[in-house]
Amino acid sequence: MIIAPFSMGDSPVHRLDPRVRVVASTAFAVAVALTRAPGPATLAIAAGCALLVIARLAPGPLLLRFARLNVFLALLAVLLAAAAPGDALWALGPVTFTETGARMALLIALKANAIVAALTALLATTDASELGHALWRLRVPPKLTYLFLFTVRYLDVLHREFGRLRAAIAARAFHVRCDRHTLRTLGYLVGMLLVRAFDRSERVHEAMLCRGFSGKFPVMAVYRLGGGDAVFGLVWSVIVVAILVWR
Repeated sequence: MIIAPFSMGDSPVHRLDPRVRVVASTAFAVAVALTRAPGPATLAIAAGCALLVIARLAPGPLLLRFARLNVFLALLAVLLAAAAPGDALWALGPVTFTETGARMALLIALKANAIVAALTALLATTDASELGHALWRLRVPPKLTYLFLFTVRYLDVLHREFGRLRAAIAARAFHVRCDRHTLRTLGYLVGMLLVRAFDRSERVHEAMLCRGFSGKFPVMAVYRLGGGDAVFGLVWSVIVVAILVWR
């Protein structure tokens, strides 16, 4: 599974009730998204980093995830600094970078890194099936829960299928170029991936019907809140309220 590297562990974060993690991550993401000042955003990113330290995640995949995020944020920062109105900070030829744009870019970067850090520590450390059971126990609509479970399960299948198709066109000496042949080949690749995904969904549906699927999954997981969940919920609630008040 794609999220498996973070879900394996025995840290205090891994032992939290999945329902508590879902509620805590949702409340935190909403609070940080509403923030309009760098102060509470800095508090949020400090809280997210603290969770990552407590979760004891593998540094390699973690750094790679944040590197990809911040490459995109760097491009966004350049565009904001050049497009937003305000006092000029510096100029590069005809492009003028403004103070307002730089502040907006900094705020967005802080908020994005804080949310990704918290979601990685709280949700990526949860097995997909446990997360689906937690959503069910939290009264999330069943169709959304099933859609989440199937998406997580078959994203990995489609990823492997895409790898096989890429290997097939590479074996035929295909190289990506900026020409019409490349666009046509990539279009065929995407189309074939969609066709195979549809065929796979048909086979999965037929297999489930053969096993007596009636539209509902039996939920066998039983969750009980413990002392660690209560302590974490109290501390995290204080942090979320502080971010909301400070914003």
